[in-house]
Amino acid sequence: MNNQPTTTEIKNFLAEDIGSGDITASIIPASRQAKARVITRESMVLCGQAWFDSVFKTLNPNVNISWFKAEGDVCEADTLLCELNGSARDLLTGERTALNLLQTLSSTASVAKQYADAVSGTQCKVLDTRKTIPGLRNAQKYAVTCGGCANHRTGLYDGVLIKENHIMAAGSIALAISSARAISDVLVEVEVESLDEYQQALAAKPDRIMLDNFSNADMKTAVSLNHQGIELEASGDITLDTIREVAETGVDFISIGALTKHVKAVDLSMRITMETA
Repeated sequence: MNNQPTTTEIKNFLAEDIGSGDITASIIPASRQAKARVITRESMVLCGQAWFDSVFKTLNPNVNISWFKAEGDVCEADTLLCELNGSARDLLTGERTALNLLQTLSSTASVAKQYADAVSGTQCKVLDTRKTIPGLRNAQKYAVTCGGCANHRTGLYDGVLIKENHIMAAGSIALAISSARAISDVLVEVEVESLDEYQQALAAKPDRIMLDNFSNADMKTAVSLNHQGIELEASGDITLDTIREVAETGVDFISIGALTKHVKAVDLSMRITMETA
């Protein structure tokens, strides 16, 4: 996943906040220079430096940013993350947009690290989903990898995921899979909700089978029946408290919507520390 924002994305984020102009910042003399410091008020995985930097660089290429922690570092509460030097107006105008991005992506990475740590030592990988914040999908999926988890498909265009309604419309699991094979060479995955459907899926030979809301006992059975090397993914109501047991059933992947859907922004603070005329 690309770890750099696009110019268009950043301009759109800024336009949302600035609109026709930052009225409040205009009370500051245009020549005024300032310094600012950003700290975290809680433990977190740092993620989103490129997005943070791009906000200020888009406003003013002469803003200087010095980072004291690296992308992906675990930072404890009250850690100094970075210092900024530049136009006071531009530091104030970019503050909220830059912090919004940094706190959201750091939160996503922090949650991902918790889930990655929970399955550490197993052969199972934790995947994200398409349950992302609109406009931030690529950024959040990058943050997931920064926290140690992996990406599922990015969108509807780069992978086939056949669900219950697709199966109903296609006529059967086998027909849905064969139709998918005929129109694309991307990964083909099918979701099943019972061991009977699982047997049908095995016979149709997709690349991956998603076991939706299976009990741990049924997942173990599914693993034991899989003699073809088809990838198995568990999904549905899996939490930090239960994910280890699911991983130990032998499935290859576990998809977790909460990696990107239930994020609570990290508490960050940016303070002007010195101004010069």
